[in-house]
Amino acid sequence: MAVVALLPTESTQQAIGYPTLFLLVLAGALVPVVPTGALVSGAAVVAFHQTAPFSLLLVFVTASLAAFLGDAALYWLGRRGLGSKNGSRWLEAIRNRAPEERLAQAQAKLADHDVAVLVLSRLVPAGRIPVMLACLLAKWPLRRFARGNLPACLAWALTYQLIGILGGSLFPEPWQGVLAAIALTVVIGAAPGVWRRLRHTDPA
Repeated sequence: MAVVALLPTESTQQAIGYPTLFLLVLAGALVPVVPTGALVSGAAVVAFHQTAPFSLLLVFVTASLAAFLGDAALYWLGRRGLGSKNGSRWLEAIRNRAPEERLAQAQAKLADHDVAVLVLSRLVPAGRIPVMLACLLAKWPLRRFARGNLPACLAWALTYQLIGILGGSLFPEPWQGVLAAIALTVVIGAAPGVWRRLRHTDPA
């Protein structure tokens, strides 16, 4: 009984969990090394096993809002870099994470399909930064980028939340579902890189 009493209640988990999820996803949008998709999927697993109403909805709102604000902030910093004589470390960081080949593809797709590319870029692993840089080089104003990025962040949050719900529904214990969801997001994230390496491997 004493052990049970020491376990955090659902309300305590929510009070700590949602702000933490918001801050981590926000940080992951600004510094693209945090596995934000895995965070959202893991949070969705925990919410799936909770009895409190609207837990999953709160995960969705928290994740999509944090992603949207983080992207907007990074884009604003990138625009500052374009207008600065000495550039910006944020713009340089964006450039470093967008290989020339991926950037050229993003620019071509952006010219052909406009805002729709933003939505797809959020769903394709490692696709967000090249498309964001393409928007910067095309001199999109922040307002135009934000309008296109809003549905992208909503679709991204929903996709990774569905992965978490799948993991939560397959396993009785939340921690099992969290591990399954994280493993699935890692596989999804690694698949495009593996595929590109296989395509560029010399058959000889």
